[in-house]
Amino acid sequence: MTIAPVNRRTFLSVAGTALLGACANSQAIIPSAGFIEGYGPVYDSGYALPGIPSTYLGGVNRRITGTYLGEQPPGTIDVDPYAKFLYFVREGANSVRFPIGAGRAGRSFSGDGVIRVKKKWPGWTPTKNMLRTEPEIYGPFARGIPGGLRSPLGARALYLYRGGRDTYYRIHGTNALDSIGNSSSAGCIRMFNQDVIALYDMVPLDTRVHVRSEAESLRVDPENFNRGAEVPAERVDPELVYGDEALANDRSPVFDDPRDGMVPGMDAGNVPL
Repeated sequence: MTIAPVNRRTFLSVAGTALLGACANSQAIIPSAGFIEGYGPVYDSGYALPGIPSTYLGGVNRRITGTYLGEQPPGTIDVDPYAKFLYFVREGANSVRFPIGAGRAGRSFSGDGVIRVKKKWPGWTPTKNMLRTEPEIYGPFARGIPGGLRSPLGARALYLYRGGRDTYYRIHGTNALDSIGNSSSAGCIRMFNQDVIALYDMVPLDTRVHVRSEAESLRVDPENFNRGAEVPAERVDPELVYGDEALANDRSPVFDDPRDGMVPGMDAGNVPL
């Protein structure tokens, strides 16, 4: 694999085709038919996660590896909410850039934080601030949603702390595929489930998270500054979350399921993703 040269404005690389394989005993990925490698269907915690259609992965809106030319040291998660990218900074040509969905105007986390907690298939409860500022959106879900397919935090969440206290901001998965590359959240950083699973496995606890300011984003990556659009908060019918059919179709995650990482529909002898 050859890594293309980069300039300061662009993060150019070969697509991260072996990235998830590197998280699973360094074995090669078996591509899923019809899906970009790394974004195909996969078993996780008892769930058969669907693949990400290529419609959502066009242009720069997919995971790649390459040489990081930002301003943070190796071992840092560097988030650019203006360009809609998250970088896990590593030495050489091994840094990884993920597309993200960022917060709507005035709602994003800013500055520095630390990952103190990591969870698989976390549950979610709207914060008091969310209930106060957008009761029509979040009020129906004040009792919370348990971890699983119904949770808006998706397959994984990394919890940001500052000064030893929970900021209530998360880096998490999502099923809202069209939010990746845009500003649509209440402040948290969204990722495709396949991407947040990969990041979860790469990142240790106590990893520093830096969120770029507007000036830094313009300085480091003017080419992608203000990529995407601002999308209004989506109103969700509570029946889709709490109704009998929703409850019947959901189940609790099965952590360390022996099929984890396997491709749904293929025999257990296949290489894990």
